[in-house]
Amino acid sequence: MIRKIDLKNGISLEYLDRGEGEAILLLHGLGSTKADWDLQVEPFSKEFRIIAPDLRGHGNSTKPEKKEDYGVSQCAEDMKLLLDDLGISKCMLVGFSMGGAVAFEMAIRYRSLISKLVIVNTAPDFNALGQMGEQMIKERTELLRTQGMNAMAEKVAEGMFPEEEQKHLRDAFYERASVNDLEAYYNSFITLMDWGIGEKVKTIDIPALVVASDLDYTPVELKESYTAKMKNARLKVIKNSRHGVTMDQPKQFNEALLKFFRS
Repeated sequence: MIRKIDLKNGISLEYLDRGEGEAILLLHGLGSTKADWDLQVEPFSKEFRIIAPDLRGHGNSTKPEKKEDYGVSQCAEDMKLLLDDLGISKCMLVGFSMGGAVAFEMAIRYRSLISKLVIVNTAPDFNALGQMGEQMIKERTELLRTQGMNAMAEKVAEGMFPEEEQKHLRDAFYERASVNDLEAYYNSFITLMDWGIGEKVKTIDIPALVVASDLDYTPVELKESYTAKMKNARLKVIKNSRHGVTMDQPKQFNEALLKFFRS
Protein backbone atom coordinates (compact mmCIF):
# COMPACT_ATOMS: atom_id res chain seq x y z
CA MET A 1 0.00 0.00 0.00
CA ILE A 2 1.23 3.50 -0.86
CA ARG A 3 1.10 5.88 2.10
CA LYS A 4 2.07 9.46 2.89
CA ILE A 5 3.52 10.69 6.17
CA ASP A 6 4.48 14.10 7.54
CA LEU A 7 7.65 13.88 9.60
CA LYS A 8 8.44 15.99 12.65
CA ASN A 9 11.08 17.91 10.68
CA GLY A 10 8.53 19.17 8.16
CA ILE A 11 9.41 16.72 5.37
CA SER A 12 6.56 14.74 3.79
CA LEU A 13 7.43 11.29 2.47
CA GLU A 14 5.54 8.94 0.20
CA TYR A 15 6.35 5.30 0.88
CA LEU A 16 5.33 1.75 0.10
CA ASP A 17 4.35 -0.41 3.08
CA ARG A 18 3.69 -4.05 2.27
CA GLY A 19 3.90 -7.41 4.03
CA GLU A 20 4.28 -8.48 7.63
CA GLY A 21 7.10 -9.57 9.90
CA GLU A 22 10.55 -8.12 10.43
CA ALA A 23 10.85 -4.80 8.61
CA ILE A 24 13.17 -4.15 5.68
CA LEU A 25 13.82 -0.51 4.78
CA LEU A 26 14.71 -0.13 1.07
CA LEU A 27 16.49 3.06 -0.04
CA HIS A 28 16.63 3.92 -3.77
CA GLY A 29 19.25 5.61 -5.92
CA LEU A 30 19.85 9.17 -7.06
CA GLY A 31 17.20 10.62 -9.36
CA SER A 32 14.94 7.62 -8.97
CA THR A 33 12.12 6.51 -6.68
CA LYS A 34 10.91 3.53 -4.67
CA ALA A 35 10.28 1.94 -8.09
CA ASP A 36 13.95 0.84 -7.99
CA TRP A 37 12.58 -1.99 -5.82
CA ASP A 38 9.62 -3.09 -7.96
CA LEU A 39 11.23 -6.49 -8.63
CA GLN A 40 12.01 -7.05 -4.93
CA VAL A 41 8.71 -6.10 -3.29
CA GLU A 42 6.75 -9.24 -4.11
CA PRO A 43 9.36 -11.87 -3.16
CA PHE A 44 10.55 -9.98 -0.07
CA SER A 45 7.06 -9.15 1.25
CA LYS A 46 6.11 -12.81 1.37
CA GLU A 47 8.31 -13.11 4.47
CA PHE A 48 9.00 -9.56 5.64
CA ARG A 49 7.44 -6.11 5.97
CA ILE A 50 8.78 -3.89 3.18
CA ILE A 51 9.09 -0.13 3.70
CA ALA A 52 10.25 1.67 0.53
CA PRO A 53 10.15 5.49 0.63
CA ASP A 54 10.81 8.17 -1.95
CA LEU A 55 13.75 10.05 -0.43
CA ARG A 56 13.50 13.83 0.03
CA GLY A 57 13.88 15.60 -3.30
CA HIS A 58 12.60 12.55 -5.16
CA GLY A 59 9.35 11.05 -6.40
CA ASN A 60 6.30 12.24 -4.49
CA SER A 61 8.19 13.33 -1.37
CA THR A 62 9.03 16.92 -0.37
CA LYS A 63 11.46 18.78 -2.63
CA PRO A 64 13.06 21.54 -0.53
CA GLU A 65 14.00 24.78 -2.28
CA LYS A 66 17.36 25.39 -0.59
CA LYS A 67 20.56 23.44 -1.24
CA GLU A 68 21.31 23.28 2.49
CA ASP A 69 18.16 21.23 2.98
CA TYR A 70 19.59 18.40 0.88
CA GLY A 71 22.23 15.82 1.76
CA VAL A 72 22.90 12.31 2.97
CA SER A 73 22.72 13.37 6.62
CA GLN A 74 19.26 14.91 6.17
CA CYS A 75 18.00 11.79 4.37
CA ALA A 76 19.31 9.61 7.19
CA GLU A 77 17.44 11.72 9.72
CA ASP A 78 14.27 11.40 7.62
CA MET A 79 14.56 7.63 7.72
CA LYS A 80 15.08 7.63 11.49
CA LEU A 81 11.97 9.76 11.94
CA LEU A 82 10.01 7.55 9.54
CA LEU A 83 10.91 4.42 11.51
CA ASP A 84 10.02 6.17 14.77
CA ASP A 85 6.62 7.22 13.44
CA LEU A 86 5.93 3.70 12.19
CA GLY A 87 6.87 2.23 15.57
CA ILE A 88 9.75 0.22 14.11
CA SER A 89 12.56 -0.08 16.65
CA LYS A 90 14.84 -2.27 14.52
CA CYS A 91 14.97 -3.17 10.83
CA MET A 92 17.10 -4.67 8.11
CA LEU A 93 18.43 -1.86 5.94
CA VAL A 94 19.15 -2.02 2.21
CA GLY A 95 20.62 0.92 0.30
CA PHE A 96 21.32 1.13 -3.43
CA SER A 97 23.70 3.75 -4.88
CA MET A 98 22.76 7.06 -3.17
CA GLY A 99 20.52 5.02 -0.89
CA GLY A 100 23.64 3.07 0.06
CA ALA A 101 25.28 6.30 1.18
CA VAL A 102 22.23 6.99 3.36
CA ALA A 103 22.47 3.44 4.72
CA PHE A 104 26.15 3.97 5.62
CA GLU A 105 25.25 7.21 7.39
CA MET A 106 22.49 5.46 9.34
CA ALA A 107 24.86 2.65 10.32
CA ILE A 108 27.11 5.28 11.91
CA ARG A 109 24.45 7.49 13.50
CA TYR A 110 21.63 5.07 14.30
CA ARG A 111 23.38 1.75 14.92
CA SER A 112 20.70 0.45 17.33
CA LEU A 113 18.01 0.67 14.63
CA ILE A 114 19.70 -1.76 12.25
CA SER A 115 19.84 -5.54 12.62
CA LYS A 116 21.39 -6.27 9.21
CA LEU A 117 22.86 -4.02 6.55
CA VAL A 118 22.97 -4.45 2.75
CA ILE A 119 25.05 -2.03 0.69
CA VAL A 120 24.50 -2.13 -3.09
CA ASN A 121 26.79 -0.61 -5.75
CA THR A 122 27.89 2.39 -3.74
CA ALA A 123 30.79 3.76 -1.71
CA PRO A 124 31.32 5.10 1.83
CA ASP A 125 33.16 8.19 0.54
CA PHE A 126 31.78 9.94 -2.52
CA ASN A 127 34.05 12.85 -1.63
CA ALA A 128 37.10 10.64 -2.16
CA LEU A 129 36.47 9.21 -5.64
CA GLY A 130 39.34 11.25 -7.04
CA GLN A 131 39.40 11.89 -10.77
CA MET A 132 36.30 9.76 -11.36
CA GLY A 133 34.31 11.89 -8.92
CA GLU A 134 35.59 15.16 -10.36
CA GLN A 135 34.69 14.01 -13.86
CA MET A 136 31.19 13.02 -12.76
CA ILE A 137 30.59 16.46 -11.22
CA LYS A 138 31.90 18.26 -14.31
CA GLU A 139 29.98 16.17 -16.84
CA ARG A 140 26.65 16.10 -14.99
CA THR A 141 26.73 19.78 -14.12
CA GLU A 142 27.44 20.71 -17.73
CA LEU A 143 24.77 18.37 -19.09
CA LEU A 144 22.13 19.70 -16.72
CA ARG A 145 22.99 23.33 -17.50
CA THR A 146 23.07 22.94 -21.27
CA GLN A 147 20.52 20.22 -22.05
CA GLY A 148 18.36 19.74 -18.96
CA MET A 149 16.85 16.84 -17.07
CA ASN A 150 15.65 14.83 -20.06
CA ALA A 151 19.19 14.56 -21.41
CA MET A 152 20.51 13.54 -18.00
CA ALA A 153 17.82 10.88 -17.62
CA GLU A 154 18.60 9.53 -21.09
CA LYS A 155 22.35 9.35 -20.39
CA VAL A 156 21.91 7.56 -17.05
CA ALA A 157 19.28 5.15 -18.41
CA GLU A 158 21.46 4.20 -21.38
CA GLY A 159 24.47 3.69 -19.15
CA MET A 160 22.56 1.42 -16.78
CA PHE A 161 20.69 -0.59 -19.41
CA PRO A 162 22.61 -0.46 -22.72
CA GLU A 163 21.57 -3.81 -24.18
CA GLU A 164 18.79 -4.03 -26.77
CA GLU A 165 16.91 -6.61 -24.69
CA GLN A 166 16.96 -4.15 -21.77
CA LYS A 167 14.88 -1.55 -23.62
CA HIS A 168 11.93 -2.00 -21.25
CA LEU A 169 14.20 -1.33 -18.26
CA ARG A 170 15.83 1.61 -20.00
CA ASP A 171 12.48 3.15 -20.93
CA ALA A 172 11.02 2.66 -17.45
CA PHE A 173 14.02 4.25 -15.75
CA TYR A 174 14.05 7.16 -18.21
CA GLU A 175 10.36 7.76 -17.58
CA ARG A 176 10.77 8.24 -13.86
CA ALA A 177 14.15 9.99 -13.98
CA SER A 178 13.13 12.52 -16.65
CA VAL A 179 10.37 13.99 -14.47
CA ASN A 180 12.81 14.95 -11.70
CA ASP A 181 12.83 18.58 -10.66
CA LEU A 182 16.18 19.76 -12.03
CA GLU A 183 17.18 21.77 -8.95
CA ALA A 184 16.17 18.97 -6.58
CA TYR A 185 18.21 16.48 -8.62
CA TYR A 186 21.24 18.77 -8.78
CA ASN A 187 21.13 19.55 -5.06
CA SER A 188 20.82 15.85 -4.22
CA PHE A 189 23.73 15.03 -6.53
CA ILE A 190 26.12 17.79 -5.48
CA THR A 191 25.59 17.20 -1.74
CA LEU A 192 26.07 13.46 -2.27
CA MET A 193 29.42 14.10 -3.96
CA ASP A 194 30.51 16.15 -0.93
CA TRP A 195 29.70 13.34 1.53
CA GLY A 196 31.81 10.60 3.14
CA ILE A 197 32.29 8.75 6.42
CA GLY A 198 36.06 8.24 6.13
CA GLU A 199 37.64 6.02 8.76
CA LYS A 200 34.28 5.59 10.53
CA VAL A 201 33.61 2.73 8.12
CA LYS A 202 35.92 0.64 10.34
CA THR A 203 33.53 1.04 13.27
CA ILE A 204 30.56 -0.57 11.48
CA ASP A 205 30.04 -3.95 13.12
CA ILE A 206 26.49 -4.69 11.94
CA PRO A 207 26.22 -7.97 9.99
CA ALA A 208 26.58 -6.67 6.45
CA LEU A 209 26.35 -7.86 2.87
CA VAL A 210 28.04 -5.72 0.22
CA VAL A 211 26.67 -6.32 -3.27
CA ALA A 212 28.81 -5.43 -6.28
CA SER A 213 28.00 -5.76 -9.97
CA ASP A 214 30.90 -6.99 -12.08
CA LEU A 215 30.17 -4.37 -14.80
CA ASP A 216 29.34 -1.42 -12.55
CA TYR A 217 31.10 1.89 -13.25
CA THR A 218 32.51 1.78 -9.72
CA PRO A 219 34.94 -1.17 -9.71
CA VAL A 220 34.61 -4.35 -7.69
CA GLU A 221 38.02 -3.56 -6.19
CA LEU A 222 36.54 -0.51 -4.47
CA LYS A 223 33.87 -2.64 -2.82
CA GLU A 224 36.46 -5.25 -1.84
CA SER A 225 38.51 -2.52 -0.18
CA TYR A 226 35.80 -1.12 2.08
CA THR A 227 34.22 -4.52 2.76
CA ALA A 228 37.57 -5.58 4.23
CA LYS A 229 37.51 -2.58 6.57
CA MET A 230 34.10 -3.47 8.02
CA LYS A 231 34.13 -5.81 11.00
CA ASN A 232 31.32 -8.17 10.03
CA ALA A 233 30.85 -7.84 6.27
CA ARG A 234 31.14 -10.04 3.23
CA LEU A 235 31.06 -9.32 -0.50
CA LYS A 236 28.74 -10.80 -3.13
CA VAL A 237 29.55 -10.12 -6.78
CA ILE A 238 26.62 -10.33 -9.20
CA LYS A 239 27.67 -11.46 -12.68
CA ASN A 240 26.63 -9.82 -15.95
CA SER A 241 25.20 -6.80 -14.14
CA ARG A 242 25.74 -3.06 -14.30
CA HIS A 243 24.80 -0.36 -11.82
CA GLY A 244 21.07 -1.14 -11.71
CA VAL A 245 21.46 -4.65 -10.32
CA THR A 246 18.06 -4.60 -8.60
CA MET A 247 16.56 -4.41 -12.08
CA ASP A 248 18.98 -6.06 -14.52
CA GLN A 249 19.69 -9.20 -12.45
CA PRO A 250 16.76 -9.47 -10.02
CA LYS A 251 16.91 -13.27 -9.69
CA GLN A 252 20.56 -13.36 -8.58
CA PHE A 253 20.09 -10.26 -6.45
CA ASN A 254 16.94 -11.46 -4.70
CA GLU A 255 18.39 -14.89 -3.97
CA ALA A 256 21.52 -13.37 -2.41
CA LEU A 257 19.53 -10.98 -0.20
CA LEU A 258 16.92 -13.50 0.92
CA LYS A 259 19.69 -15.90 1.92
CA PHE A 260 21.28 -13.12 3.97
CA PHE A 261 17.99 -12.02 5.54
CA ARG A 262 17.20 -15.58 6.63
CA SER A 263 20.66 -16.32 8.05
